[in-house]
Amino acid sequence: MLLTLTTWLSADLSAEEIMVRYRDSGKKRYLNQLVDTYYDDLYHFLVSQSDQVLAQDVSQKTWLKVIEKKALFKTSISFKSWLFMIARRLLIDEFRSQNKLTQLDDVQLVCGQSHEVSGDEMLAVLDSALNALNFYQREAFILQKEGFSVDEIAHITGCEFETIKSRLRYAKQNLRNMLKGYADE
Repeated sequence: MLLTLTTWLSADLSAEEIMVRYRDSGKKRYLNQLVDTYYDDLYHFLVSQSDQVLAQDVSQKTWLKVIEKKALFKTSISFKSWLFMIARRLLIDEFRSQNKLTQLDDVQLVCGQSHEVSGDEMLAVLDSALNALNFYQREAFILQKEGFSVDEIAHITGCEFETIKSRLRYAKQNLRNMLKGYADE
């Protein structure tokens, strides 16, 4: 009952305030609130950049890093941006350790075809088109779909604002080209 009451009382706190309370107190309940709030978003981002096994592994490593590096959290950045920045670094480290980093710049082509498609087929086509983008374009596009601004994406990735705008422009252009035959579906 007491845990439920404290969770309810802190429900009006922002993620940044909850993280500061976790950073300052080390109380697990604050971490649990953050995990409950951001676990799905983080996993979705990671699985869209890798596969389910790697996404699960990097997600767990990310939360462990939050625990380990909690003292480094600053309120000048949103908690979600900080979390995704950690996850991105861990994912790239994992790609490097698996010698997959050279694959990050590979661009695959998907040819759109004009025919009737079901909802499941359309989802598969969209997934295939997203996977055909190079890592950096896909990353920028997915982060934007997660609700991050161009400034926040630049901070998460450590890139210049204009670089992110360019990646987003090319990602959208490439997706339009790949999905041309499905535009009227």
